[in-house]
Amino acid sequence: MKESMRRQGTRGGGAQAVFGSRILMLVLAFMLLPALAAGPTSGGALKGNPRLANLQIEIWPEFDRPAALVILKGELAADVALPAAVSLRIAASSGGPTAVAFSTGPSANLLNLKYDRKDAGDFIALRFVVPERYFHVEFYEPLATVTPDRSYTYVWPGDLAADRVSVIVQEPATASSFSVQPNLGAATAGQNGLFYRSAELGALDAGKQLPIRVSYTKTNPRTSEEILKPTALDSSPAPTTGSGKGAFGWILVLGVAPVLLIGAGAAFLWWRRRWKASGAQARGAAFCSKCGAQSASGDRFCSKCGAPLG
Repeated sequence: MKESMRRQGTRGGGAQAVFGSRILMLVLAFMLLPALAAGPTSGGALKGNPRLANLQIEIWPEFDRPAALVILKGELAADVALPAAVSLRIAASSGGPTAVAFSTGPSANLLNLKYDRKDAGDFIALRFVVPERYFHVEFYEPLATVTPDRSYTYVWPGDLAADRVSVIVQEPATASSFSVQPNLGAATAGQNGLFYRSAELGALDAGKQLPIRVSYTKTNPRTSEEILKPTALDSSPAPTTGSGKGAFGWILVLGVAPVLLIGAGAAFLWWRRRWKASGAQARGAAFCSKCGAQSASGDRFCSKCGAPLG
């Protein structure tokens, strides 16, 4: 009898041990759920993302800030149903995106796109729904500019698979000894009067990281925009008139100038009254310099014509 009770006690203790281990596993699983839902913190790929037909990664070191501007341009594959939800991670050191937008084509105007943001360790996870096949994301990452020898590395986290990946790197104004890895070939002149290096790198699977390393020497502390701004001013010579027409030109100017001044004064007063009437409603709103449409505070692109907002 005592032996039977000992066997039953042994079986009971084993059952309790198994039950306890199962409870522990359930507790651990619940503790890990938030981390699993947030996605991997390094490497890997975010699940449920659509495939890209094209991914273009642009890096502009020290363009308009003493930092590295990163521009991601994605084109969804033709068989991806629209609208499509996209999840994308950027480095937490960026502080977040400065622009998230979409467009109807590769060269079409950009329109602001709403997004959700979730901080997850070393990354900021962005989620947005793209109504068209093209999306555009911009952000800045820190770049040390204390010494003339400078370097920066951007790592594409591999969140989306892409059939074709291209990389474009802009060389800062006055920079020398510029190099990029992977090798993007020789520099060619491009927009803003700067030189660019570019290459197509083929397809990239989801979960496959792509590091892009940039190094150069630069002693000028100003950004490319600050250096090039004086050369962008219109320096064309003033038009001249032929012999014998100078006096007539001055008479015409003296006669027309008062009329123009009166008209300008009336237009200014009309504009001032309208500005005061609408000032209370605007409250921080901006107006597009291209089409005049009102935009909300924080927009990077005009909601009507897609032009960049200053």
